[in-house]
Amino acid sequence: MTASSPGADQSAIDRPSESELARPSLDLGKVAYRIGFLALLVFFTVLFVYPIVWLFSASLKPGAEVFSGDLIGSRVAWENYGELFDRVPLALWGWNSVYTSFLAAITVTVTSALVAFAFAYFRFPGRDLLFILVLGSMMLPGAVTMIPTFLIWDFLGFNNTHVPLWAGNLFASPFYIFLLRQFFLTLPRDLFDAAKVDGAGYIRMWWSIAVPLTRAALIVVFVFELKAAWTDLVKPLIFLRDVPLFTLPRGLKAVIDSPSIGGERHFELLAVGGVLVMLPMIIVFFVGQRYFIEGIATSGSTGR
Repeated sequence: MTASSPGADQSAIDRPSESELARPSLDLGKVAYRIGFLALLVFFTVLFVYPIVWLFSASLKPGAEVFSGDLIGSRVAWENYGELFDRVPLALWGWNSVYTSFLAAITVTVTSALVAFAFAYFRFPGRDLLFILVLGSMMLPGAVTMIPTFLIWDFLGFNNTHVPLWAGNLFASPFYIFLLRQFFLTLPRDLFDAAKVDGAGYIRMWWSIAVPLTRAALIVVFVFELKAAWTDLVKPLIFLRDVPLFTLPRGLKAVIDSPSIGGERHFELLAVGGVLVMLPMIIVFFVGQRYFIEGIATSGSTGR
């Protein structure tokens, strides 16, 4: 047996093992980038969440402490919620908002899907020009059509009713037409050709093929319009005069404009109303979050 030399033993000790060679070195640049990215996410998360937290906090404060700057008041004023329900017909306003918002969302989803399917499926002269004109209508400011729209509904006898809040969506929306058309263009045309050979009509092809395959986009349109109708204040301000017809945003505007005895405005009650208006939309978003994100992520894809 031959003894190993001291120099060979020392070189074996200094040589790194295979596990040490396989271990990746610490990249300080990547670590710094990741820390900075997470810090930026935390910053913007706090920036967007803080107003919601403040609103909820203000709804549970006594009136004199709403603008104190502290998130936690001297006591938790749960009675603010009961007081708002006692002062105004909040439940009735909530029901008005629910059914008008759902009608607006359902009608614009169906009609926009029909028009978008026509632009995606049919081939006819001037189709692209007509589609450009539809998109160009989005450039018109709402103030331009506000007075003519009011005059039309007033002539039809629907002023001071809920009909103008949702019935205009029966004529579809240019933005939703564009969004849904992008989805319909991704569908293989062979599906519709096969259905046509089997005797399916255009409405049947739209309902049985196009609608199920674009469910995510339709849910996106529904959620968008539901939120827009739920928070809309302009139309109720223009068309509604009777208090029992008010929606939640219009009712809260009335609360702001109606000071109590002594001219004091109860901003804690307004904060309560803001919380009650906000919570349903948060619930709707989380319920449809999977479809919502899927629809937004794929809405830019195109087909032939």
